[in-house]
Amino acid sequence: MAETDSTPSPQASSFQRRVPEGDSRERLVCADCGFVNYENPKIVVGVVATWEGRILLCRRAIHPRRGFWTLPAGYLELNETTADGAAREAFEEACARIRIDQLLAVYSIPRISQVQLMYRADLVSPDVAAGEETEAVGLFEWDEIPWEEIAFPSVHWALHHHRETRHEAAFVPRSNPPGETGDMRPLPRNP
Repeated sequence: MAETDSTPSPQASSFQRRVPEGDSRERLVCADCGFVNYENPKIVVGVVATWEGRILLCRRAIHPRRGFWTLPAGYLELNETTADGAAREAFEEACARIRIDQLLAVYSIPRISQVQLMYRADLVSPDVAAGEETEAVGLFEWDEIPWEEIAFPSVHWALHHHRETRHEAAFVPRSNPPGETGDMRPLPRNP
């Protein structure tokens, strides 16, 4: 017997946006059966992966921020651990095989309802290539990183957090820098 999800589809029923009884937030509620369709943040997983001190970056072939450089990262899939998801994203975006070291950081990006878990990892080999969502890949020394072409604030954070912890065997995972929420204003230059 196959298991099925008995959750009603918002398209299959007449959902209305209202505050359910016992709640304090507006939610999608089925007018027929009262089912509450909770909308939750997306989980993004990714890595700062290195080979002999050089950092793997991917030039995005998709929007948003097409043509800008980022770390291999993407949405966590159902029934996947966060570490497995980060390794999958590294392979999908950069054909990179990695060995995860430990959790580097957890970032909150409320404007797009994301939680990002970034891992520190080593490349198993320097053999990398562009995946379907990537125009190009590169292994960059710190002073070669194309800082003016970095796609997102959280990529800046992860790169700097990686640099802070690169020689530490164990550390407390980092989080958003003070006052930073991932807003897309002019991105910081390399300090």
